Amino acid sequence: MVLRAEPSDGTNAQDRLKQAAKEMALRRKKVPPPTVSTTAKPKASATKTQARAAVAVKAAFVPEGGAGSSAPLRGQALPLSLATDAYLDSLRLERGLSRNSILAYARDLARFADFVQTYDAAAAEDARRLDGRHALAYAVGLGQAELSVRSQARMLVALRGLSRYLRSENWIERDFAQEVTLPRLGRPLPKALSSEDIEALLRAPDTKTPRGLRDAAMLELLYSTGLRVSELISLRCDDVHPEYLRTVGKGQKTRIVPLGGMARQAITRYLTEARPSLLHGRAHAALFITHRGQAMTRQGFWKLITTYARAAGLRAAAHPHVLRHTFATHLVNRGADLRAVQAMLGHADISSTQIYTHMEAPTLRRVYKKHHPRA
Repeated sequence: MVLRAEPSDGTNAQDRLKQAAKEMALRRKKVPPPTVSTTAKPKASATKTQARAAVAVKAAFVPEGGAGSSAPLRGQALPLSLATDAYLDSLRLERGLSRNSILAYARDLARFADFVQTYDAAAAEDARRLDGRHALAYAVGLGQAELSVRSQARMLVALRGLSRYLRSENWIERDFAQEVTLPRLGRPLPKALSSEDIEALLRAPDTKTPRGLRDAAMLELLYSTGLRVSELISLRCDDVHPEYLRTVGKGQKTRIVPLGGMARQAITRYLTEARPSLLHGRAHAALFITHRGQAMTRQGFWKLITTYARAAGLRAAAHPHVLRHTFATHLVNRGADLRAVQAMLGHADISSTQIYTHMEAPTLRRVYKKHHPRA
């Protein structure tokens, strides 16, 4: 059986497949995936190029009976690498995932592709050969590797997503990963800094220098708003308002977060006393600028907070997400409404916010004495 009737221009299915692969390679080389950033919108030409590449892949694998047919593909091989590229494009173009999320999916699926190449090379050349045997063997291999349970679960989530996508596009006969179960995750409590530690960290930057003023504003803003580090470095100057700031989070969702007085003062000092000297006469839309006049990066801020944590004498691990945990934990421990905290953090599910409802014994005793009639 063949893939479909040959197109009228004489191009056969194999040529269409090669052309789709070339377009994919060209897109990866010339059109980087868009980042979650509010500094600038992706160019229309880049988005159109990505869309054309994704359409080209689908066009190379039209199910027998037409695009609307429920029958799976027949005849032409579907390389696993090309199927994975098409899935990553759907995550980028249809679900709007961030660049970092796309890279994480790509790494996890590359591991699966390496496994399949060794386990069954024929399935790597034609993904339609994949079945539950491959998925279960891969899951067993992850369990035998020196990987955390959370890493195993993440890799299997990526695999299940790929399998569901290929089935939804009618490129495979059945969801080959549907029988794979995720390992049970013990949900660890988030690590937060104490009030004393967070105060020491916020005092660490030298506010007599432009860089110190910038760093103090970034640390204060993270603790005062609970932003993710990717959201922090993506802020533009016009995202900050006197009483709130606007940020774009996961899934390109925009949310409004209240801006506290201390954070507002720190940002005002940075904008008036430090940012102009860091720009060196140039213009940039990003709020936080490096000494080279470019937008701050995740890696750059990670190094900064690690340096300040050592300078403050913190024994607890300090990384950007710890400030987000600290923001939420301190709010909840002081009686903040869980739904309000959920909205400020940008959590889609309240269960993600409930992990912050743990309280230390002294806090529990204070709450009990304040609210129980028999206390």
